[in-house]
Amino acid sequence: MQTLAQNLTSQGINASLTQLIHTLANTSKEISHAVRHGALAGVLGTTEQENVQGETQKKLDVITNDMLKDALDKDDTVRGLASEEEDFIVEVGAKGDYLVCFDPLDGSSNIDINSLVGTIFSILPAPKGELTEKSFLQAGRKQVAAGYVLYGPSTMLALTTGKGVQLFTLNPETNEYLLTTEAMSISKDTAEFAINMSNQRFWEAPMQTYIADLLLGTIGPREKAFNMRWIAAMVGDVHRVLSRGGIFTYPTDNKNPEKPYKLRLMYEANPMAFLVEQAGGKASTGYETIMDIEPGEIHQRVAVILGSANEVDTCLEYHEVDYSEEPEV
Repeated sequence: MQTLAQNLTSQGINASLTQLIHTLANTSKEISHAVRHGALAGVLGTTEQENVQGETQKKLDVITNDMLKDALDKDDTVRGLASEEEDFIVEVGAKGDYLVCFDPLDGSSNIDINSLVGTIFSILPAPKGELTEKSFLQAGRKQVAAGYVLYGPSTMLALTTGKGVQLFTLNPETNEYLLTTEAMSISKDTAEFAINMSNQRFWEAPMQTYIADLLLGTIGPREKAFNMRWIAAMVGDVHRVLSRGGIFTYPTDNKNPEKPYKLRLMYEANPMAFLVEQAGGKASTGYETIMDIEPGEIHQRVAVILGSANEVDTCLEYHEVDYSEEPEV
């Protein structure tokens, strides 16, 4: 099996990007170690702090964020970083080639029940000149690499540099990432969907109708039985989609009119959309392709519909129908 280093060399990845990917991979090994120790290391539970989104931070949110910040601060390829746990962008070096956006511990609400969590990252080119928030506001098409690390029964790294999606598994004996899937591929069709059904009454009419038709199974217009899966961590749900197909969505809802979207564009939706597209799938908000969105601010949220290409297309067909005359649910 190829190591991560050997695979990056075989792809012809340049030295500076290779260095940065290794920095992220090596830090993920340390995070994996912290996650595995859990209660033994006193890292479970919440802090008394909130992040910029007003969410109470878990201890591991803060710990993993600091681990990544410290590692990236020592990497001279990094110009700046943005994180879910940072209110503002952080300038790192004066001459780095890259900007890094990351969610240090996606699904951290799962950590206290020993369920799946992960790290999501996006790497963008650093523009010349003064570093500001605007420097980061690049469409997802500009990403030079993206990936996630899943901390589960085994620790796995899914990575794309625009040449397909490679999956690596951390060998606990050698502490090396080894290539276990050379090219992840999402089936075009699926009979599996992932969505938080508790929000059903708050969705827009197109999503209400689409999910209702899935639930009708063989007696509905789809004439097909669907299964639902929900991990409550984007990294886990997207990993399942990459591994065996499916559609994952966190759609627009009106539960809190001030926050109609859940997932963050820069460090959740964009990197996952890059991975999904590179594996043959599609990623949309329901109305526009995620990686074509021109960001307005670093913590911008968007609706997400991604996965098997034909099923995403079917879902988007529902969004093209005029529901204006239907009663509100």
